[in-house]
Amino acid sequence: MMLFLCILLGLLWLFQVVFFEEIYKTVRINEIERSAQSIAAISELDDSTLNTYVGQIAQDHEVCTMILDSSGNILSTHDVLQDCTIHNMTASNILRLYANAVQQGGEKLTRFQRDAFRSGLYDAEYFKDLVDSTNTTMGESVIYTKIVSSEARGKDVIIILNTTISPVGSTIRTLQTELLLITAIMAALAALLSFLLAKRVAQPLAKMSAGARQLAGGNYDVHFDASGYREIAELSDSLNYASQELSKTGALQRELIANISHDLRTPLTMIEGYAEVMRDLPGENTPENVQIIIDEAKRLTSLVNDVLDISKIQSGTQTLTLTDFNITETIREVIGRFAKLTEQDGWIIDFHSDEEVMVNADRTRILQVIYNYINNAITHSGSDKVVQVTQRLVEHDGQRAVRIEVTDHGEGIAPDNIEHIWDRYYKVDKLHRRAQTGSGLGLSIVKGILEQHHARYGVESELGKGSTFWFEL
Repeated sequence: MMLFLCILLGLLWLFQVVFFEEIYKTVRINEIERSAQSIAAISELDDSTLNTYVGQIAQDHEVCTMILDSSGNILSTHDVLQDCTIHNMTASNILRLYANAVQQGGEKLTRFQRDAFRSGLYDAEYFKDLVDSTNTTMGESVIYTKIVSSEARGKDVIIILNTTISPVGSTIRTLQTELLLITAIMAALAALLSFLLAKRVAQPLAKMSAGARQLAGGNYDVHFDASGYREIAELSDSLNYASQELSKTGALQRELIANISHDLRTPLTMIEGYAEVMRDLPGENTPENVQIIIDEAKRLTSLVNDVLDISKIQSGTQTLTLTDFNITETIREVIGRFAKLTEQDGWIIDFHSDEEVMVNADRTRILQVIYNYINNAITHSGSDKVVQVTQRLVEHDGQRAVRIEVTDHGEGIAPDNIEHIWDRYYKVDKLHRRAQTGSGLGLSIVKGILEQHHARYGVESELGKGSTFWFEL
């Protein structure tokens, strides 16, 4: 803030004091040149009209004017300055102005000290510039001569203008005094504003920065409390939200490690136990025991695959292979995988479809989604052991889609839990039940696959009545 103030005041001092005199002189010279251009544009008018317009220009721009033709006939003259130079000139001096303008290509600007003409130097030097840059107390007189060819008059029109550039020393001193006062006031205001900004912006940001470092160090209990400007308050709220979510994620990760450790230890223990029994006891090397080892090994593979799948989805390394395939047949294939379960334990998986439907998607990944939906429904189904799978066509904004629904009649999901069931590591059922409860990654994998396909998905559930998971392609 103070640096900005110094730059601003420096520019004010530079232009209002250092360059003020030069800027003022440039403006006055440009003004007399523009006045001559304006008169030249109306030089074809008759004498009376020309005189009226030139008089207006002389008053507006504070310039003395003398308009005459090359024969010396005065067409218009206006004396509006107290010490006008051109109206005190002799005819010979006027002719010299005309001759000098002709030599310079039709226009001539002459600058000299205001007392030079009265002292005779003006005639002696033949209109050369006699401005003494070191003497700023006398001011300057400027004569601008312009020659315009007039077709209406058949001769040249000579436009002679005179203006004065007053000394600006007193004006500059006045500006210096004002700028000193402005500098003092602005410095005080800037210091006060800097203090207020530091108190309302810098200090809260410093506190939030310290809290963010604690958060990065793993302290999820840190609380960000900042007020004042809306943006700072919103940043504080965002950091508090991030802290809460990181805390939840940490808890879910710890729960995941506990669950996976238990899930991995159980099949490993069974594989080791059955293998030792088959080694040590005669007659225990039976197909049934071998099948148990195979089943537990498959269970281990499934757990590891879940972890690998979610890692690929989160890292963005999983790519899709899109093909056209029959999704109705794919659903039947997945249901067929549960045939042994339905035969031995009495589960009923009921499938309804209106017609055979072809879709363009990654068949392997969609098969994985359907499998997870059905397996999840079996895990949380009710005592009736019925899972309903429905395929039907729907339409959204003129676009047709196929909707797959998997319904169970289990305990349902509480409204507070529905928004979290798609999160990694989250499990509604906190009680660990082997052979039913998985790693908590299944629905998160489903979410990642469906979002890669830009598919719509969701769940509808009511406590005590069951849940319906669905997706559309």
